[in-house]
Amino acid sequence: MRSIHFIINPISGSGKNEISEAFIYNYFPKSEFNVEVFYTQYKNHATALAKASVKNKASIVVASGGDGTINEVASCLVGSNVTLGIVPAGSGNGLASNLNIPLEIEKALMLIKKEKKIKIDVGTVNGNYFFSNSGMGFDAQVIKNYENSNERTITSYIKSSIKALKEYSSNEKYNVSIDGEEIKCQPFMVFVSNSNELGYNLSLTPKASLEDGFFDILIVTKINKIKILLFGLLMLFRKHESLKEVQYYSAKKVVVKKEQGFTIEYQLDGEVKKEKTNTIDYQILENVLSVVC
Repeated sequence: MRSIHFIINPISGSGKNEISEAFIYNYFPKSEFNVEVFYTQYKNHATALAKASVKNKASIVVASGGDGTINEVASCLVGSNVTLGIVPAGSGNGLASNLNIPLEIEKALMLIKKEKKIKIDVGTVNGNYFFSNSGMGFDAQVIKNYENSNERTITSYIKSSIKALKEYSSNEKYNVSIDGEEIKCQPFMVFVSNSNELGYNLSLTPKASLEDGFFDILIVTKINKIKILLFGLLMLFRKHESLKEVQYYSAKKVVVKKEQGFTIEYQLDGEVKKEKTNTIDYQILENVLSVVC
């Protein structure tokens, strides 16, 4: 009998991710499946629950929440024989969209029941796993504003972007090494992606793949606010690479080193991290996570 554990963040997205045990048992009857349902109660609780599920030999651990919840659960499954399932319940749902997982709960549950699996790549940055993308500069500031807004809507994301634009200044200099190629820049943004979608059907790296063994990297050099608005407009049509300030790379290893100071702030799967270091080191791990898609 297959053992499936559900880890549900009840406040994901709009704050009403209320999937009941009874609802889940409609799709996974007790006569056929050994199902356990857990609800997160605080930040990083999903990590503790996922570790316990692995220890208790679950065959599938399903994360129901946004990209942050999925990151917590998936990070515990990397390199194991346990498969990740996803019931998207966040705001952007970028990773789920990339994996063609439907937003409708019923359809997502049926997909898990069919158990069609693939192996995907996983990114690491300074020892932390990420599955969709990570970035610094303007991208991280937008996410920081979005987190502080306590709203999880596209309108809030737009407001957070406008606020980041008003606050924007790019005076810091970096050395970026892309598979050994050194680039000195004063970036508006450094974006390292494993997947082809940010969420809300937006993408900075539409050519990225979860299965090709490479990151897609976008470096946007210092630009004025008019060009930033143009960049945002072009991004809606996935034409932002046409700007001369936008440089696109594919690589397995990226090292970003700050020339001055010893604190770096970046976002990782939609969560802002701040570290006392002048270097962040990205590496890709190939085919190390099994996921239902």
